[in-house]
Amino acid sequence: MAKTKDALIDKAGIEEAFIDPKDVPWWTSCRLGLAVLGFFGFINLYALRVNLSVAIVCMVNGTAVHLNSKTETNNRNSSDPVNQHFDSNCGLVSGNTNQTMERKFEDGEIVWDKTTQGLILGSFFWGYLTTQVLGGWVAAKFGGKRVLGLGMTVCSVCTILTPFAAQTGFVFLMVIRIVMGIASGTVFPSMHTIWGKWAPPLERSKLTAFTYAGSQAGIVITFPLSSLLCKYGFAGGWPSIFYVLGPLSMIWVILWMVLTSDSPEQHKRISTIEKQYIKQSLRNTTRPQDSKDLKVPWRSIFTSPPVFAIILSNIASDWGGYTFLTNIPSYMKEVLKLDITSNGLYSALPYIGFWFVVNVAGVFADFTQKCLSTTMTRKIFEVSGKVLPALLLIGLGYLDCTMKGLAIALLTLGVSFSALQYSGFLINHMDIAPAYAGILFGISNSCGAISGFVSPPVVGLITEKNQSRSEWQKVFFIAAAIYLCCALFYLVFGRGEPQRWAVEEETLEVEELNQAKEEKENLKASEKV
Repeated sequence: MAKTKDALIDKAGIEEAFIDPKDVPWWTSCRLGLAVLGFFGFINLYALRVNLSVAIVCMVNGTAVHLNSKTETNNRNSSDPVNQHFDSNCGLVSGNTNQTMERKFEDGEIVWDKTTQGLILGSFFWGYLTTQVLGGWVAAKFGGKRVLGLGMTVCSVCTILTPFAAQTGFVFLMVIRIVMGIASGTVFPSMHTIWGKWAPPLERSKLTAFTYAGSQAGIVITFPLSSLLCKYGFAGGWPSIFYVLGPLSMIWVILWMVLTSDSPEQHKRISTIEKQYIKQSLRNTTRPQDSKDLKVPWRSIFTSPPVFAIILSNIASDWGGYTFLTNIPSYMKEVLKLDITSNGLYSALPYIGFWFVVNVAGVFADFTQKCLSTTMTRKIFEVSGKVLPALLLIGLGYLDCTMKGLAIALLTLGVSFSALQYSGFLINHMDIAPAYAGILFGISNSCGAISGFVSPPVVGLITEKNQSRSEWQKVFFIAAAIYLCCALFYLVFGRGEPQRWAVEEETLEVEELNQAKEEKENLKASEKV
C-alpha cells in the first residue's frame, strides 16, 4: 500500500492520497517495460535508416567515380599546398596510376558520383519532412501505438526492397527512400505522444533518454554489422545488409503491437498503484479531454517563444547529427583512409560514446531537476550539448590522415557530448505541453528534417572534387556555427514549465489550490518549530 504523506485535491474537489514514488515498483514496472521495448524499436528504426550509409561505400564503384574526375582532382591537388601535403603523407600524391587507385578504392558494381550519392542519402528526408506534424496529430487523436507500428512495418518492407531498387536505378532507390522517410516520420512523434501519457515528470529524462538511446545503439550495431555483411555476406555482400535487418524489424513490430498500449489506463497488466502514480504525477500538466475531440491551440503554439527555441535547437541538432550520420563512413574512407572493415568499427565508436552519455545524462538530469528548476535543467544540458561538440568540431577540421587517432577521438567526443541534448530540447516538448508533445515534436522535427535532406547534398557538393581535409574542414565549421547560434537562442528563450495554453484552466486552478495548501502546511510546520 502507498503511504499517505499528504492529501491532494483532485478536479472534483475531493482529497486523494498522495502516492510516495518510493512505494511504486520500478524494475517490474510497465513504464520501464515500455522504455525497454521502445529502446529496441529505435535500434531497428536507425538500423533501417543508416544501413545505406555503409552499404553505399561498398556498392559504388569508387575507382570509376574517382577516375571520372581524376584530371580535375590532380589539378587542384597540385595548386593546393594543404592537399599536396595531405596526399603525400597518405600515399596519394597527384599523378597516381590507375593501379594505385584500384588499391585505394574498393570497387562495387554501381557507378554513382558524389552528388548522386548525396541525393540518394538525402532523399530519405524529403519524405521524413512530410509526416512529422501529421504523425503527431494522428497519434494524439487515435493513439501512438498503432501509428508507430504501421510506420515501422512500412520501413521494414522498404528495406527488403532496397537491393532490387538500387540495381534497377537510382531514381527507383530514391523513391523507396522517400517512402521509408514518410513512414519513419511518424515514429518519433508517436513515441513522444505515448510518453506524454506514461512518463512521470521526475522520471521523464531517464525514461525517454533510454528509449531514444536505441537510435544510437542501432548505429553502433549497424555500422560494423553492415561492414561485415558488405564484405562477407550472402547475395553478393551488400544486399544481405537489407535482407537481414528488414525481417528483424518485422519481428519487433509484432512484439510492439502485442505488449504495449497508448496509456496506463488502457494497459491490461499494469498494477493499480503504478497507474494511480502516473495519473497523479501528470495531474497538473495534461488535458483530460477525449483525444478524438482534440482541439489544438495552433495560434498559441506558433506564437510561443519556448516553442521556437525548441524548433531552432532541433534544426541545429539535426544538421550536426545528420551530417555525421550519413557521412561518417565516407569521411573515414576519404580523409582518414580506413578500409571498409575498420571503417565500420571506427564509425560506430562515436555512437557508443553517445549511447553511454545519453543514459548517464538522463539519470543526472532527473537528479538535477530535484535541485534546480526544470527550465534551468533543460538549459544546462541543451547548451552543453551544443557548445562542447561545436568546439571539438572546430578542432577536428584541422586534422588529417596523419593524425587518425586524434581525429577519431575528437569525432567520438563531439558526437558523444551532443547526447546531452537528449536531456535538453528533445524532451522539452513534454515539459511545456505534455498533451501536445507529439504534435510539438512533429513541428520541430519537421523543421529539423529540412537540414536532413539539405545537409547530405551540401556535404556532397563541398567534398565532391578532392574529398580532402580542407573541404571537410568547411563541413565541420558550418556545423559548429549552427550549433553555437542555436544554443544562444535556447539559452535566452527556452522554458521548462507547462505553458498556460497547454493546460486547462480547471487544471491550473486545482494546482493553485494544492500549492496554497502546501504553503499553509509548511507555515504551520515552521511555527511549531
